[in-house]
Amino acid sequence: MKRILSFILTLVLALSVFTACDVPQSDDLMDDIKPNPDVAKNVELVDVSDAAVTDFGVRLFKESLADGENTLISPLSVLVALSMTANGADGETLSQMEAVLGMPIEQLNSWVNTYMSNLPEEEKYKLNLANSIWFKDAESFTVNEDFLQTNADYYGAGIFKAPFDNSTLKEINEWVEDNTDGMIKDILNEIPPEAVMYLVNALAFDAEWQSIYKENQIRDGKFTTEDGEKRDVELMYSSENMYLEDEKATGFIKYYKDRKYAFAALLPNEGISVSDYVASLNGEHLNEVLVNAQQGVVSTAIPKFETEFKVEMSDILKEMGMPDAFNYTAADFSKLGESTEGNICISRVIHQTYINVDGKGTKAGAATVVEMKAESAMEPLEPPKEVYLDRPFVYMLIDCETNLPFFIGTMMDVEG
Repeated sequence: MKRILSFILTLVLALSVFTACDVPQSDDLMDDIKPNPDVAKNVELVDVSDAAVTDFGVRLFKESLADGENTLISPLSVLVALSMTANGADGETLSQMEAVLGMPIEQLNSWVNTYMSNLPEEEKYKLNLANSIWFKDAESFTVNEDFLQTNADYYGAGIFKAPFDNSTLKEINEWVEDNTDGMIKDILNEIPPEAVMYLVNALAFDAEWQSIYKENQIRDGKFTTEDGEKRDVELMYSSENMYLEDEKATGFIKYYKDRKYAFAALLPNEGISVSDYVASLNGEHLNEVLVNAQQGVVSTAIPKFETEFKVEMSDILKEMGMPDAFNYTAADFSKLGESTEGNICISRVIHQTYINVDGKGTKAGAATVVEMKAESAMEPLEPPKEVYLDRPFVYMLIDCETNLPFFIGTMMDVEG
């Protein structure tokens, strides 16, 4: 029985200025900057924090939705990336980021630290996060050591001072490859001359279905798009025991080993488009749907599918309420550092994902680049329910302890 491996990679934060120069090879500063165990203590995850994270994920997903196309984002990946970034923000810039992320930065730091420290891991499943910070060794840029220390304390971030030349490009790509078990290679194709910092988060999800599909459970079928086009697909049939339902959709939960993580799907009722259904969602409602899952036999079918998605999130995050972070005249990242070349602000937030679902399990990957610059089972009481995902649907990978969706997507077309 092979292990199922999926990866979420978040490549976070290229901070940039207009000029650059090459200096010596990268230095690992972790001998000087170490996580402080007295600061980064585990605290009990509280419902208000979990709800805020879910709400952020749903809002981000709604804003990222590509009409008529397959969409897939990793809210957890983006949250961790922006939380590390927010440690360098101050004033109105920080206030806007906290409002978008749903918590004050101190609470975000504690939540992320506690979440990372308490992730269940066994031979058949794991969800691991790794973080690092790479900053440019240049006279024009001065990094704030408190910023580095905070991200070491709460995020366990490795700290590297680097020349930001081709050798740094190679090192960052190798770090990413190593922390995704070789699945994500050459995530950066260049380091622009104005770059002064990269914050990198790699998230690796590795899990096996609790019940792997047998050969006789996989049969040829059809997937019908919202336009009525029919696609040939392999459908994977099984009986599950957790049924999801609201006024506009039905669905189910299919667990990975030991029921620590799960695949959850919601199929809009006939006559309701995926986009209309997603528009009706909010974090509180989605959490209620997952929490109120009903025990009972559900006959299910999941198509084998593979899809990828890429989106530039700057406009999305501005629309969600953090415009100052992208405005070079308004941004305040003074807690991160300073540059003689101008004021530091976010330039781009690029998010890219990949997922493959088959009979053994799931492979998934994501990359997020935030670029910154300095610029002037129970017996059923009724017949088994059926939820066959043979037309467009919403799906998630969820943490069963917190009901946190760390992947959210729409499958509009198996050939998308």
